[in-house]
Amino acid sequence: MTKAAELRDEAQLIASIISGEAHLFHELIRPYERKVYVMALSFLKNEADAEDAAQEAFLRAYRNLASFRSEAKFGTWLISITLNEARGRLRKAKTVVLQSLDEEPGAEGHVSPALLRDWREIPSEALERQEIRSLLQTAVGQLPPMYREMFLLRDVEELSIAEAAELLQITESSVKVRLHRARIMLQKVLAPQLRQIPPQKDSPRRRWFPWL
Repeated sequence: MTKAAELRDEAQLIASIISGEAHLFHELIRPYERKVYVMALSFLKNEADAEDAAQEAFLRAYRNLASFRSEAKFGTWLISITLNEARGRLRKAKTVVLQSLDEEPGAEGHVSPALLRDWREIPSEALERQEIRSLLQTAVGQLPPMYREMFLLRDVEELSIAEAAELLQITESSVKVRLHRARIMLQKVLAPQLRQIPPQKDSPRRRWFPWL
């Protein structure tokens, strides 16, 4: 199915739900359930809390579905609700201090992708292994919130630079800088560990980031 067809089907589902066919809501959110849970878990670091946050995000989406702007992507809108829910729970629990989402100093500077070469060349076969997934999840979970959410939005959810910038209300340049810094942080933590783990043979190739 093409993206246009998917968007059209989603728009039809949303219209039907708003018209009173509430039972279709689960069909609408089914493709995003895992992503919403992973996003919540990456911030809250507790499965029960993540499940609660995911459920609340879906409830908020349902209650506010009539206000959803059809020109936007439903998935992006849903992720923004999840981010806000996770941030709110963290603030309420006072378990972490969220960094400012203001423009970083030097955000307009040049970002060189060359520094990411070692990270991008990690064998995808190795990344499929449970040991590697665990290392990645731990490393991503330890990123400062502003860099963690950027990594998740761009490299896991695969939002475009423009979409991530709109969602976080920052400039596209800031998106590039935050993602660059997140990857460098991960590279520094993971590269020494991954060099010691040989890639698994005869394993089907997947995306380089495997936890979804």
